[in-house]
Amino acid sequence: MKVILLENLKRIGSIGEIIDVKRGYARNFLIANKKALYASKENINQVEKIKTQLSKKDNEKKLEAKKIAEKVNNKEFVVNKLSTENKELYGSVKPTEISKLIKEKEHLDIKPSMIQPVKEIKSLGKFKVKISLHSEIDAEILIAVESAETIQ
Repeated sequence: MKVILLENLKRIGSIGEIIDVKRGYARNFLIANKKALYASKENINQVEKIKTQLSKKDNEKKLEAKKIAEKVNNKEFVVNKLSTENKELYGSVKPTEISKLIKEKEHLDIKPSMIQPVKEIKSLGKFKVKISLHSEIDAEILIAVESAETIQ
C-alpha cells in the first residue's frame, strides 16, 4: 500500500516521501497515528502544499528533542530493587520504571516507547540505556541498579 509520510520516521522515510508499506502497518500505525496519508492524487497535492509547515513542526520537535538530550545525556539514575544473594533482581527494570524515574528527577516527559535498554536489566550494576527522542536525536543515560534488600 502506498502512503505519503507526514513526519520524518527513522528507517522509513522523510516528510512528503511516498513509500510502499504493508497494509496493516499503514492502517493500524501510520494513518491511525497521523504519521501518513493514503497516496491518492488529492493527498499528494495537499502534502506538497503543506510540506513547509510540516518541516517547521519537525524542526521544532527536533529542537525540543535536542534540549531534552542535553539535560539527560550521560546522566546516571539510581534504581533500588530487591535482589538475591547472587546479585540477581526479582523481575527486571522496565522502560516504564525508567520513564517515571526521569520524570521524578528531571521533570521531563519521556515515553516508555522511546527508551531502549541495550540489554535487559535483570541484575545489580550499571547499564547503558538509549533514549530515542527524535528520528535524528538519541541520548544515552546510565541506570545504576542497587540493592534495596537482599532476600534469601
